[in-house]
Amino acid sequence: MKLSDFDYTLPEQLIARYPLPERSASRLLCLDGATGALAHRQFTDIVDLLSERDLLVFNNTRVLAARLFAQKSTGGKVEVLIERVVDPQHAIAQVRASKSPKAGTVLQLEAGGEVTVTGRLGEFYQLQTDNDWFALMAEQGHMPLPPYFERDDEKADEERYQTVYAKQPGAVAAPTAGLHFDQPLLQCLRDKGVRMAEVTLHVGAGTFQPVRVEDIREHQMHSEWYQLNDEVVQAVAETKASGGRVIAVGTTSVRTLESASRSGHLESGASDTNIFIYPGYRFRIVDAMITNFHLPQSTLLMLVSAFSGRDHILNAYHEAIAREYRFFSYGDAMFLTPGANA
Repeated sequence: MKLSDFDYTLPEQLIARYPLPERSASRLLCLDGATGALAHRQFTDIVDLLSERDLLVFNNTRVLAARLFAQKSTGGKVEVLIERVVDPQHAIAQVRASKSPKAGTVLQLEAGGEVTVTGRLGEFYQLQTDNDWFALMAEQGHMPLPPYFERDDEKADEERYQTVYAKQPGAVAAPTAGLHFDQPLLQCLRDKGVRMAEVTLHVGAGTFQPVRVEDIREHQMHSEWYQLNDEVVQAVAETKASGGRVIAVGTTSVRTLESASRSGHLESGASDTNIFIYPGYRFRIVDAMITNFHLPQSTLLMLVSAFSGRDHILNAYHEAIAREYRFFSYGDAMFLTPGANA
């Protein structure tokens, strides 16, 4: 299975660098994974696509203001993107600088304070502060917009790059399928009787790391922390028993549910996961998913290809491009049902 099997060409003007005025105003491309049939709808039509037996599973992670700017004692500029806060004084981060900083390097933050590089952990750096990482991010952090936005974060991103149900701080990228839901739409779904559950997966900076091997089976996924409770396990069991569908809102919810069911049944608890889902994977829990459009050659494109079929997905993407759908984090959405091999 080759990396080039998951490629497509996207016109640059279709990258949605800003959100629409209203969250639920996006378009929704529906793909029947069994047949490849496509339907073009509005995101608010999701109410009509679900029944009272269905269960929506949301990722309630909250995005941290995880991008910090600093400089070395030599004056060299440095950009820090927090990957994970280990404890109040220690964090793991990506560090961008003209020259890789060595252990012991002190970085002066642009708005005051300093952090020290204490070592390396693979492609990430270990950082220490005498302050508190959460306080530092609250005081001078920037929203960690994806690199393909090619713009600085703005005040509006503080609200729009969060889901309306975000609760648990820890992510450095938004679970973007959830950005389409606003409170009126959620209330419409509740009024219809659609059940809802929440899990947590703190999306890491590694989500933007490219796959650098041609044989995708050799790719090593980054690790992310997730948690789900007994109520979610019970809700999933009841949904399955009633003939309803477990519908994951976003690939992070998919990865959480599938990671927590590796033993053969869904288990509550908290753990790290580096699950890599690509064609050939057999889904245990997820019956349908809501997701955005993903980057070429990305692990997320491989995940949705595993679910609805690579050929069907790429055909849907080509159709979306022809109809000028908006792509990526602030873009339009898809509703996917499983293919024959999922």
